Amino acid sequence: MSRELADPELEARRLNALRLVRQFGDPVLRTPTGDVTEFDDALQDEIDRMERIMIDAHGVGLAAPQVGTLRRLLVYRTGDGEPTQALVNPRLVWASEEQDVEAEGCLSIGEVAVDVPRAVEIRVEARAADGADMTIEASGFEARVIQHEMDHLDGILILDRTTKDQRRDALKALREQQ
Repeated sequence: MSRELADPELEARRLNALRLVRQFGDPVLRTPTGDVTEFDDALQDEIDRMERIMIDAHGVGLAAPQVGTLRRLLVYRTGDGEPTQALVNPRLVWASEEQDVEAEGCLSIGEVAVDVPRAVEIRVEARAADGADMTIEASGFEARVIQHEMDHLDGILILDRTTKDQRRDALKALREQQ
C-alpha cells in the first residue's frame, strides 16, 4: 500500500516509532552488544517496548542497539498478526551451506534496500524473557530475519553484507534522503 493511501493515524504512529529507532551513522549501531544478565520485569518491559516500536514502524524485527541499548536482545515476527518472538543472548550454532540472496531493508537505514546473502536454514540457541533455554530452528524468511537482527547485535549492517556497488548506491541514496 502506498503511503499516500495509508491510514493517516497508522502513518503518524509509524513515523513516531521510527523517531525512536537509531539511524545509520549512529555509533551504537556499530557497537557489539553484551549479554543480558538479569531476567526480570525490566527486561520484559524492554521487550514489550521493542515489540510496540517494531509493529508501529511496520518492521519484522528489531534489535536492542536500534533503540540505543547495547544488550543481546532482539524481537521479531514473521508476519502481521503473528506472535512476536523475543530472543535473549542468541547465538548462531549452525547455518546451512546453502544460501539465497534477497533484498533487505532496515528500520535503521531509511528507504534503502540491498541484496544480502543469508543461510537458508539456521539453528540458534537463546534464552526466553524468563531465562529459560530455547533453541530455534528456522528456515526461509524467518531465518533471514533472525540473521539480520543478530547482525545488529554484532555491529553489522546490511550495507556490510551487500556488494560494493550496491553499498555505494545505497550510501548515495541515504545522502539524498537527508
